[in-house]
Amino acid sequence: MSERELANVIPSMPASDGAGVKLRRSLGATQALRHDPFLMLDEFFSDNPDDYIAGFPSHPHRGFETVTYMLDGRMQHKDHLGNTGDLGPGDVQWMTAARGIIHSEMPQQTEGRMRGFQLWLNLPSGQKMQPASYRDIPTGDIPEAEFAGGRVRVIAGGWSHADQRVEGAVRRATTDPMLLDVHLDAGSRFEADIPAGHNAFAYVYEGEATIGGKVLPRRAAGLLGDGDRVEILSESDGTRLLLLAAKPLNEPIVQYGPFVMNTREEIEQALADYRDGTLAA
Repeated sequence: MSERELANVIPSMPASDGAGVKLRRSLGATQALRHDPFLMLDEFFSDNPDDYIAGFPSHPHRGFETVTYMLDGRMQHKDHLGNTGDLGPGDVQWMTAARGIIHSEMPQQTEGRMRGFQLWLNLPSGQKMQPASYRDIPTGDIPEAEFAGGRVRVIAGGWSHADQRVEGAVRRATTDPMLLDVHLDAGSRFEADIPAGHNAFAYVYEGEATIGGKVLPRRAAGLLGDGDRVEILSESDGTRLLLLAAKPLNEPIVQYGPFVMNTREEIEQALADYRDGTLAA
């Protein structure tokens, strides 16, 4: 087996989205900072309601999937199909925008901490115009496993190491994504198998970690090199990180805001459909 090393570090940058929600963006901070099929990763984290209260009013998406993972606070999803989803601490929403969806994501609190992530995951060209769908996954339905020095939440894919295997709450055949939330005590070690050929990265949101002898600091995405396993060491008490991997699509990407397609003509069609009210028809 070959170890994946830390190949590149992308620090998160302060950003604002929606109606002024303050967040930090690592992948996707520029269109060059992607890791196929991962398009964007945002972390939102504030105790000040002024930073999040305006939320994300109604807006469109086409051509990819969004994954929202809440750590603290409450957020409500509403879409043009009449669906409503309430996300609380530990909950996940896996939304496939595909052909098109128009939705809002609004805080359901006026004080206290709002904390979580949103990931954008690309779809292959053959699935970009399929009907939209979404799934809410309550925290109690997300499998967890303990290991010496920590625990792991298996949101998508599966976690394999040695004789352990834990299947996640979500399976997606095309890109075969893995999404783990790893909690490590000081000085502990986490190991995971990752299919060779999958692109992978880690994002530390508490403490810091070491991968292949290199430090990955807090609030940074670390792109991993080739290999079929990764070993992560905790360098501080209470290290927490996301570990993600997926099969690359190796397709051209043309993005205009919330639309991600393969050609400029498809983007122009998405804009026309949105203007005409047929984006999500």
